[in-house]
Amino acid sequence: MNVVECKGLAKHQGSVKALDDLSFTIKEDTITGLIGRNGAGKTTLLKILAGYWYESSGEVRVFDEHPFNSLTVSANTILIDDQMSFSNSLTLQELLQEASNFYMNWDMELAQRLFSYFNFDSKQIHENLSKGKKSTFNIIIGLAAKCALTIFDEPTTGMDAAVRKDFYRALLKDYLAHPRTIIISSHHLDEVEDLLEDVLLINEGKRYLHLSIDDLKEYAIGLRGKSAIVRQWLNDKEVIHSQSIGTDRSYVVVKNDFDHDRATRLGIEVSPVSPSDLSVYLTNQKQGGIDDVFSKREFR
Repeated sequence: MNVVECKGLAKHQGSVKALDDLSFTIKEDTITGLIGRNGAGKTTLLKILAGYWYESSGEVRVFDEHPFNSLTVSANTILIDDQMSFSNSLTLQELLQEASNFYMNWDMELAQRLFSYFNFDSKQIHENLSKGKKSTFNIIIGLAAKCALTIFDEPTTGMDAAVRKDFYRALLKDYLAHPRTIIISSHHLDEVEDLLEDVLLINEGKRYLHLSIDDLKEYAIGLRGKSAIVRQWLNDKEVIHSQSIGTDRSYVVVKNDFDHDRATRLGIEVSPVSPSDLSVYLTNQKQGGIDDVFSKREFR
């Protein structure tokens, strides 16, 4: 069963196309990573899926319903991001209690255990927490709600490294015990790739790739060697990234659809490319990298 279905989805914000002809599906009981650079359209997409915003054109279905103003989607979906706000008249403990009255699958035992583990004071007010603490409290809500569609939009904003690792471990353990459809957006794929089953990579509002994490790991290969030999080898290859190393050596990333042994016999070093690095290479600006900025003598 597909929990999410999008066909030709577009969202215009003034003259900007935040989403542009985006089509994909997300299956039930999977963890999907929504990956892209800042401004790629990730938050816009997630707000549409959660029913917060209306699309400009195209089709979007969540639980086989249009998500905007849908009671079914609202009752079975939670979106956790760093913009969440709560009433200042309620303490953190009271917020957990109120959440239990709204989410039908609320797990108060899990919420209390996480609340204690992360050293929250039950009498604190959400607004008075540090940025990292707010994010930590928000993910407690997201995990304990156990919604059929759980969405985390850059959930670790402000968290230190130890807390981020704890969150990812908690998310995986709870998902294995209580499977549901989870979407987690990030521009740091290296932090979340061990959690993911599928990756949806978007760039400038368009779908770039939608693959299993295993297929993404095999999608490209790195080649390193003497520039002349590497250039000759690239004649019929799909080049994703290239850079010079020293005076006469090059490193290139190409689509992994050829016999590696032939390259090795020519003295070319073949190496894997991490999904995180690949995502960066695929979404690089077409005009070149940061080195090109410093290679110009004049700016106009």
